[in-house]
Amino acid sequence: MADAINTDETRELIGSNKVEGTAVYGLDGERLGTITNFMVDKRSGQAEYAVMQFGGFLGIGADYYPVPWSKLSYSVEHGGYVVDLDKDTLEDAPRYSNDDEPQYDADYDREVNSYYGVTY
Repeated sequence: MADAINTDETRELIGSNKVEGTAVYGLDGERLGTITNFMVDKRSGQAEYAVMQFGGFLGIGADYYPVPWSKLSYSVEHGGYVVDLDKDTLEDAPRYSNDDEPQYDADYDREVNSYYGVTY
């Protein structure tokens, strides 16, 4: 019973297991990718990035794009998250492959936030 309480959605909260695998759409409604995981600040507990899988075919050759959490908005209409991005913008965005996960340090933080115009 306790597990159900921890993962069920409430009005303002959602379990991490329900965020992972959620689709991400551009403002035009085009599906851009899916959230594979998210990065949480250890001290504040705030979600900092949604890591979105984009590109490839059936997940093969896809890259991972950390998108600042503040750039995502949940859309009931789409049943997923919406970002003010398109595929062209993502082509030049900070990303990594499955074998190449970066250190999420202050330098990488600045790089990602700067790319998306988020104040660091």
